[in-house]
Amino acid sequence: MRFRPCIDIHNGKIKQIVGSSLKDQGNQAVDNFVSEQDGAFYANFYRKDGLQGGHIILLNPAGSEYYEATKQQALLALRAYPGGLQIGGGIHDRNAAEFLEAGASHVIVTSFVFRDGKISYENLERMKQAVGREHLVLDLSCRKKDGQYYIVTDRWQKFTDVAVTSEVLDTLSTYCAEFLIHAVDVEGKASGIEEELVRMLADWDGIPITYAGGIGTFADLEKLKELGKGKLDVTIGSALSLFGGQMEYEAVLDYLCRDQDSIGK
Repeated sequence: MRFRPCIDIHNGKIKQIVGSSLKDQGNQAVDNFVSEQDGAFYANFYRKDGLQGGHIILLNPAGSEYYEATKQQALLALRAYPGGLQIGGGIHDRNAAEFLEAGASHVIVTSFVFRDGKISYENLERMKQAVGREHLVLDLSCRKKDGQYYIVTDRWQKFTDVAVTSEVLDTLSTYCAEFLIHAVDVEGKASGIEEELVRMLADWDGIPITYAGGIGTFADLEKLKELGKGKLDVTIGSALSLFGGQMEYEAVLDYLCRDQDSIGK
């Protein structure tokens, strides 16, 4: 289990938000933390500790009045840590190269691939051709409905008809290098992990998966390691001391290093 850091950007600021509160209309979100530092500060912070494979997420759509300011923060981070961070949020086959050239190791895609509630294999193939499977991460962030976890798009606001199942993971893993999965209903709440989702992901054997959502204590981290069988990488946002939370950043790194050589490997 490796620690994957994050840089979430909304309205031109590095933030931690309650995921289920995000709305494009009015650029609204419930903020847990708003940083006075820029994207380069956090990228350099992660770089000094050799943390790789973290993700930058742009939380404003391209049509937003804040999009350019949000994008500029992302570019600052990418240029500060070339090859060390992934980026997602409004990525498609025509703009992906710009972010890779700016220093992203991978691009993260959801909405371009899941269109009208379904998987667009045409767009999935276009992404694979544009950047190569080795540079593509699929974001399968999901919310629970009718007893199943369904992939959500458009900054977690729209349900698709695609449930996260082992069969879906098998199919999609042939197009990408990794999966990123936010448990959106608990994202930003530090209220505990989505145990059912974690168990299901741990039972699948395939490409790397990074789980995010609900971790608020070291007990939650231990539960993720146990239920995830040590196979899932982890992102901690609002609960981390870097973002005003109670979990000390250095203690998190120490905890994961005790488990295995996970930092900078």
